[in-house]
Amino acid sequence: MERAGAITFKGGPLTLVGNPTNTGDAAPDFSAVGAGLSEVKLSDFAGQVVVISSVPSLDTPVCQVQTKRFNEEAAGLDAKILTISVDLPFAQSRFCETFSTGNVTTISDYKDHEFGQAYGLYIKELGLLARAVIVVGKNGNITYQELVGEATDEPDYDAALSAAREASAS
Repeated sequence: MERAGAITFKGGPLTLVGNPTNTGDAAPDFSAVGAGLSEVKLSDFAGQVVVISSVPSLDTPVCQVQTKRFNEEAAGLDAKILTISVDLPFAQSRFCETFSTGNVTTISDYKDHEFGQAYGLYIKELGLLARAVIVVGKNGNITYQELVGEATDEPDYDAALSAAREASAS
């Protein structure tokens, strides 16, 4: 499925590919690549609240700000935070070492774009992921999601963090 004009980059329309999800849906499982080229699946975190922070590239300022912010907030959350991009796992590891972001787990969708397709967040024109935040509750259902309409804008951190706290409490 393609959604033309679903988001913009510096005002220019972009096409998202894949199956969009909705709040209340069962979160689609996906496989991505973690540090050391290990396989990481959403189902590895079953029974936990998971915050999925989707970013286009950790080599860009807004993505860095987003990842650092979730890293800082992680200490006060009873949730696992996954930052996913199509950056290679080696680049993600360098980012984590450089910025000491040990409270988030970085995973890469570079190989099969399984996450991007499963959540409708793969940007056709750029080969990157759209900026989005998805909170998955302990029951495996999506309790919150935000697709950021302009790729250069930051997400609504307060809303996402509130949703993660609420999901942890239930």
